[in-house]
Amino acid sequence: MPLPQPTSTTTALVTGASSGIGADLARELVARGHGVTLVARREDRLEELAAELAGPVRVEVIGCDVADPAARAELFPEVERRGLTVDILINNAGVGTIGPVVDSTPEAEIAQVRVNVEALIDLTTRAVQQMVPRGRGAILNVGSTAGFQPFPGQSGYAATKAFVRSYTDGVRGELAGTGVTVAALHPGPVRTEFLETAGMDERTFAAAFPRFMWVPSATVAKAGIDALAHDRGAVIPGLQNEIPARLFELMPRRLLIPLLTSRHPALRRSGR
Repeated sequence: MPLPQPTSTTTALVTGASSGIGADLARELVARGHGVTLVARREDRLEELAAELAGPVRVEVIGCDVADPAARAELFPEVERRGLTVDILINNAGVGTIGPVVDSTPEAEIAQVRVNVEALIDLTTRAVQQMVPRGRGAILNVGSTAGFQPFPGQSGYAATKAFVRSYTDGVRGELAGTGVTVAALHPGPVRTEFLETAGMDERTFAAAFPRFMWVPSATVAKAGIDALAHDRGAVIPGLQNEIPARLFELMPRRLLIPLLTSRHPALRRSGR
């Protein structure tokens, strides 16, 4: 089933909507006539986006740290209290460490698992259990091309995104024929606030990837919503990112891992 038709009482819940891909996913949904519920920690940023999107569709704002299980548990009930049903779930919230694990902390490494994996499982499960009985709904999980191979320099982050890929494919198989569409969006390099949040200088990081590989956030968002609308299952925006991701899957690990280790700017910066 393609993207559900919007109604006055349905909404698309978008996590990590305060900036970057999440904000552009919300813009893309609104442009297609869907009401949206914007979710992130920075409620002030959500209010700014809500003001921008205000118009013919309903825009709601919920400040929530999806790493907090208790806060997550209140998201769907809060949407219901506002008289809405989640017809579309966009699991976009994500964090990541950059650099060698030896220079990181257990807290930082675990934090990315809580957001990228635990929150995604939690919200997907809640959404599926509401959508399947209704026979309609759509879920988009945002992964990364980093999840297509081990990625020294971002080992934990890449592992969480490998989980997103496998989990989404599995759930998609389970829900075939239920009327619920499931897809994964796997961007390559995108200029967002992710690098700054992870403590990496954008210029240094960008120098490791050819300019042609960088895809605008709005283009990535459109590809993700198109994947739902056309029931494509998974999408890597841009052939310039899809081709290397597929090739890296085929390369022997003994050749691939040293190559990727030598290229990651955070490892070169640390001298490791």
